[in-house]
Amino acid sequence: AMSAAPTLSVIVVCKNPGARLHAALASVWEQRHVPIELIVVDGGSTDGSRAWLEAQRARIAVLVTEPDTGVYDAKNKGIARARGEWRYFLGADDRLAGDMVLSETVNWMRKTEAGVVAGEAAFDDGRIYKLRSHVNAIARNFVHHQSAFYRRTLFEENGGFDASLAVMADYEFNVRLWKSHVRFKPIPLRIAACGTGGVSDGGAWRGYREEIAVRHRYFGSARCLFWDTLSVARYLRKKLIR
Repeated sequence: AMSAAPTLSVIVVCKNPGARLHAALASVWEQRHVPIELIVVDGGSTDGSRAWLEAQRARIAVLVTEPDTGVYDAKNKGIARARGEWRYFLGADDRLAGDMVLSETVNWMRKTEAGVVAGEAAFDDGRIYKLRSHVNAIARNFVHHQSAFYRRTLFEENGGFDASLAVMADYEFNVRLWKSHVRFKPIPLRIAACGTGGVSDGGAWRGYREEIAVRHRYFGSARCLFWDTLSVARYLRKKLIR
């Protein structure tokens, strides 16, 4: 018989992540006082990661190793297999910020009716992202995916990530939830330590272009103009800094 559903499913997607994946999964395995369903979706790694994952099979609840069309296609595969009441997505080059993070987060989950709870995500270069009490959904993505936990029912009622987007499907999903009046609750916990240079952090124009496209999907063009200009300015600033 299938055991009771766990409180939390941690979904990790990867393709050729190298040794960084070892630290990411170690940070999950060291979590204390909370039942976790670990799901790993590998998109066909050729750097030895697939063999390493197979060797760790006993510590992974669900392991999917097959080609995908991108990170959000892989996330949707993880969502489809997850049984937990809450879902969390950990990047393959990121790690949880301490061995009690998830148990402390679960304590906050039990105190709220919110659909999404989010703490802090801290980058190795010193940047810190956290959910603000008052969301401005039109400006840019307002929830960092390494700090956010989503109720299972949100995916059942609203669908998964838009896999046609390569970089900003997190933003699109968050705006979709926000437009559906889902409550986002900030919590005072640092959830993850994040590596720099990931897909959404690389500064490529495609990410800003998708941000603008998502904005226009949900808000009128006149309202978008100011924020579109800021998106272009942020892109140019990052190019100059880099």
